[in-house]
Amino acid sequence: MTSDERPTSPDRDLEEPALHLDLKGLKCPLPVIRTRKRMASLGPGARVLVETTDPLAVIDIPHFCNEDGHRLERQTATERGHSFLIRKGSA
Repeated sequence: MTSDERPTSPDRDLEEPALHLDLKGLKCPLPVIRTRKRMASLGPGARVLVETTDPLAVIDIPHFCNEDGHRLERQTATERGHSFLIRKGSA
């Protein structure tokens, strides 16, 4: 293993999100506002799956994660929009 390789854990991807937010149909800025509000009650390290049809979410959700100290673990294009897997930061 080189210094650039990191071991992966198959269990990490199987870990269920603590919260699933179906925000399809909402437009900017509502997906971020609702995600921020719901994540406030979760503990650090909790995973949240967000689904949205808002085309601006591909900009807004990563920016929200960066600004609030969360980690965007996965961003996926779907048939109807995008899904985002977020791990809550310690702040």
